[in-house]
Amino acid sequence: MNRFRAYRIHNDNGRVFGQLETMSLDDLSPGEVVIRAKYSSVNYKDALGATGAGKIVRRFPLVGGIDVSGYVESSNDARLKEGDEVLVTGYEMGVNHDGGYAERVRVPAAWVTPLPRGMSLFQAMALGTAGFTVGLCAQRLEDNRQTPDMGPIVVTGATGGVGSIAIDILSARGYQVTAVTGKAHEHGYLRSLGAEEILDRGKLDLGSRPLESALWGGAIDNVGGDILAWLTRTTKPWGNIVSVGLVGGSELHTTVMPFILRGISLIGVTASGCPMELRNRIWERLATDLAPRHLDAIASRRVGLKDLPNAFDALLKGAAKGRTVVTLDKG
Repeated sequence: MNRFRAYRIHNDNGRVFGQLETMSLDDLSPGEVVIRAKYSSVNYKDALGATGAGKIVRRFPLVGGIDVSGYVESSNDARLKEGDEVLVTGYEMGVNHDGGYAERVRVPAAWVTPLPRGMSLFQAMALGTAGFTVGLCAQRLEDNRQTPDMGPIVVTGATGGVGSIAIDILSARGYQVTAVTGKAHEHGYLRSLGAEEILDRGKLDLGSRPLESALWGGAIDNVGGDILAWLTRTTKPWGNIVSVGLVGGSELHTTVMPFILRGISLIGVTASGCPMELRNRIWERLATDLAPRHLDAIASRRVGLKDLPNAFDALLKGAAKGRTVVTLDKG
């Protein structure tokens, strides 16, 4: 197959847009491995980059998509053989290197993760960067000695991909999960994933004192800004907050009081910069002890390449929930 379809992002004098195109391998960024792509996914970062709503894409034109799973079609690396099932998430894909929204993807061998035993190619992209991020969060919480008996753990941005998977995984591991959302109509969905309490984001009393009443054992925060500052003021002594998002703002206005008087920890997680040894370990855990119980419900939306603009629009408008999987060999 010399020609294949891809969703390519362009910049026409400052107007960023994407379109479905026919390409060849010669058009793609260099790499030792060519993947016959089966699935990709839609992340917030993808939507920002493909629409120009955020300065994500660093060169144009560029095939979008920071995730992909599929079969090795050709490889110059002895570790990866034709037919191997593999996945790639993060690195420079869809940012400075042609990404996963194509029927053929070419990447450096060092970016490729073998598909874990017991995980399907679809499940790999139902998880994607969002699920991998949650796996990193769970690992970092464990490393910092977070346990369920420390109290409820808060998940903000609860209906999104990271939030949905976090609720599922944390509740399965014995945590009492409190979900924070602005979507009153999705309370049933959140409870079905394991949330025991749901707070309306718009009705939160964020307070203003350096320390407020200690309520939470820890948190996974997808929002940032004022919500993250509130979490620092309301987390119990020795609790951990993992920061993974900034849809509510990139600035953090707080004091040192929660850190020096309650000993809380603010932990950062980045999926794109994760060392390969840890990356492989997290993916193995996502196929075993961290495997979500409700992944089909979380990844209930499935689209083709031609449907990507609508998927981006829904995500940016806050109208999407859970994960959207892109089927690359159809539509």
